[in-house]
Amino acid sequence: MAVKIVRQPKKIALIGAPSSAAAFSPGTEKAPAALRAAGLVERLQNAGFEVTDHGDCAPRHFADDEEHRRARNLTEIVAGLNDLKIRAEIAVKSGALVLVLGGDCAQAVGLLTGARRYYKHLNLLWFDRDADLNTPATTPSGRIDGMVLAHIIGKGAPELVRFWGESPLVREPDVTLFGLARLDPPEQELLSRSPLRHVHAADIQAKGAAAAAVETLAHSHADTREFVLHLDLDVIAQEEFPAVVVPGSGGLGFEDVRAALKEIVRHQSLVGLDVAQFNPDKDASGASAKKIVDLLVESLSVRLEAPATSSTEPAAQPEESSAGTTA
Repeated sequence: MAVKIVRQPKKIALIGAPSSAAAFSPGTEKAPAALRAAGLVERLQNAGFEVTDHGDCAPRHFADDEEHRRARNLTEIVAGLNDLKIRAEIAVKSGALVLVLGGDCAQAVGLLTGARRYYKHLNLLWFDRDADLNTPATTPSGRIDGMVLAHIIGKGAPELVRFWGESPLVREPDVTLFGLARLDPPEQELLSRSPLRHVHAADIQAKGAAAAAVETLAHSHADTREFVLHLDLDVIAQEEFPAVVVPGSGGLGFEDVRAALKEIVRHQSLVGLDVAQFNPDKDASGASAKKIVDLLVESLSVRLEAPATSSTEPAAQPEESSAGTTA
C-alpha cells in the first residue's frame, strides 16, 4: 500500500548528525550541539514553527585510518548513516521539513536514503564550494567528504554506492551543483562529460544570487519535483565565515548565500536539507554559530508565508532495501 505524505509547512523535524568521520579534520562532530546551544530550536519555535526534535545520532569521530588510505573510516561512516537513515525515514514520513545538522558532508547520504524510502525519484541541489566528485581512484586525500556526491551518483566505494541497495541514489541529470569555486582536475574532467548541472559562484554573483537560484530551481522543476538540499557552509568566503573545515577565499559572500537560500527553501517540494562543515573548534566566541542560526531561521521563515493549507503528495510505493542495515 502506497504511503501519502501530507506536507506540514509549519513543521520542522530536527536531527543531529554529529560526525567528522568523513571530514578532513576533527571538529564538525560538535556542530549539532553548538547550534542547539546557540538557540536554534527556540528561535525556530519563536518564528512560528512546530519543531520535533529527533535527537542526535551517536557521534562518529575523525581518524587518520592509515589502513584504508583511498577511502578512510568507511566502517564508522556507514554505521553513522544507518543511524541517520532510520531517523530520517520517520521524519520524512511525518510531512515536516527535515533539517539535519551535520557534521560532515556524508550525512547527505543518510538524509537522501531516508527520503528515498518514500520517493522513487528525488532531485538534489548541492550548494557547495566543492563538487565532491573525487572517487577512491582519484582522491588526493582519501577523505570521503571529497567524494560524497560521486557516491550519491553511483561512483566509488561499494559500501556507500550500494548503501541504498540500488545505484544511483540520485541520477546525474537530477543533480545540480550550485556555488562551485574549487575543482580538482579529475572532477573537472567528470563534469565535462556528465549531465550534472553546475553553476559556478562567479556566475551566481554576476546574475545576482536570488535570480540565479530562481533560474536554477526552474531548470530543476522544483515546483513539481521533490528535492533535497545539501548546504556546505564552506561555500561562504572565508573572509566572512572562516569556521569551517576547509575554508576558501572568494566565492559567495554571506549575503549571497542568504539570498539564494531564501529562494530555495520557500519551495514546498523541498523534502529536507542538511547543513554541513561548521567547525565549532574555530568558533571560540560562538559568533559563527549565531550567524548560522540567524541564517537558518531567517531563510526558513519564508516558508511560513506559504498558504496555510497543506498539499497531499502521493509518494511511490515504499522501497524496501536490505542494504545499509549493518554497521
